[in-house]
Amino acid sequence: MNIFYLLIGVSLFAALIFLGAFIWAVRNGQFDDNKTPSIRMLFDDETDNNEETDNTNNK
Repeated sequence: MNIFYLLIGVSLFAALIFLGAFIWAVRNGQFDDNKTPSIRMLFDDETDNNEETDNTNNK
């Protein structure tokens, strides 16, 4: 039963480390992307040409 307490403690410690790393990344602007949303509408949508070739092979 003692191993459960140890594993829960280690898991909580690891979760706190990951939470701290996430908060650090957000505060330092790692997820800021100011350029892409403004130019996203300029890119063309890719069309899927597989539908056209599949219909011609049917007999």
